[in-house]
Amino acid sequence: MSASREQQFSIQPHPAKSNNPADLTAGDGPQPGCGLDSQSGAEIFHARGPHIPSEDIVKNLEQPQTREELHARAAELNKRK
Repeated sequence: MSASREQQFSIQPHPAKSNNPADLTAGDGPQPGCGLDSQSGAEIFHARGPHIPSEDIVKNLEQPQTREELHARAAELNKRK
């Protein structure tokens, strides 16, 4: 390799053309992966509400175990062989 040629390394494509973070938001507007400047935070308000299962699913669920059953199961799993 000649001394006049500078080595360049690249691992992944990156939208930055320089080391100045302001260059990411200038020109074309927000770009994906620009952090807080991308203004994509408003998308969280387009989420659906909580999932409410149907009556059939609720009827087929097993009953939760009692505290004593859970302690017995924990003791069984923690036994040393």
